[in-house]
Amino acid sequence: MNANVGRPLIGQWYARADKGEAFQVVGYDDRSHMIEIQSFDGDIDEIDDDAWRLLLLERSEQPENWTGPVDNVEMDDLGYSETAMSSGDWTQELRPFRVEGEPWEDSRPEEERDAFGAGSPREAFSAEVPEADERI
Repeated sequence: MNANVGRPLIGQWYARADKGEAFQVVGYDDRSHMIEIQSFDGDIDEIDDDAWRLLLLERSEQPENWTGPVDNVEMDDLGYSETAMSSGDWTQELRPFRVEGEPWEDSRPEEERDAFGAGSPREAFSAEVPEADERI
């Protein structure tokens, strides 16, 4: 077998030193001595033990984005967080969220906006108006 990596291990990623290609061993047939590999882009191929011995291989880590050969993977399924947070982020004091008004809104208090100083007229509820009961 390949002196650098030994026998193929199912699930292990390997890099070809001569071509820089990465692939994963996905199967091994004991009867035919065929090794099934899947490249990063999803192509599946078979090589025999003799070819395995001749390849210049080294074990490698799983690629950071290993979804190349996998179909229909949602980003939520990968376990990634959309925000990178450290433990220090959790210990900081919370700051209030400031809500900005619309540019067209007048931010002055209502008493200052009313030219006559009367404010908004208060509308009476029908329960406070005795005539309303007579009309109903």
